[in-house]
Amino acid sequence: MTDEDQLTQLLVAWGDGDPNALEQLTPLVYERLRQLAQSAYRNEHGAQTLQPTAVVNEAWLQLANAQLELQSRHHFYALAARMMRRILVNHAVARKAAKRGGGQVMLTLNEGQYSAEQESEEVLALNEALENLAERDADLEALLELHYFGGYTTMEIAEAMNVSESTAKRQLRFARAWVRRALER
Repeated sequence: MTDEDQLTQLLVAWGDGDPNALEQLTPLVYERLRQLAQSAYRNEHGAQTLQPTAVVNEAWLQLANAQLELQSRHHFYALAARMMRRILVNHAVARKAAKRGGGQVMLTLNEGQYSAEQESEEVLALNEALENLAERDADLEALLELHYFGGYTTMEIAEAMNVSESTAKRQLRFARAWVRRALER
């Protein structure tokens, strides 16, 4: 049995209510979630006021306490990516609301100065663009969510979406271009 098969079996057992499965699953899944979050953060050009570990901790707590009917490890990671997206969006909304109460904190980056407010605006704009894309094509929105918030590679997206890698690359290029145009507006 491969590690992936074992992971899928543990996820299904956990979804069926087996508390021992959750105990065995935690170290396996948690490390993978951290890797996905770190990968996603490396792809971001802006400052992050919420660290990947904090996002993963919050997502894992919410997932561990949820009653889930999991179909596969890809289904689990898609749910985790969606959870991380919600956490980032909620954080951005809270930061935007808090800006009325005081000055902005400036963060020093390699590329210069970048404010937490700008980061919040970008996360919210990306979320809005993804919601608009979902109205047009929910599969493309799911693909980008896996990529942006789940840190999935093109090969992992192809496997999760049950398409060829060339189809995943083509869809990813199209979806990124669509979101880029939406953000430029």
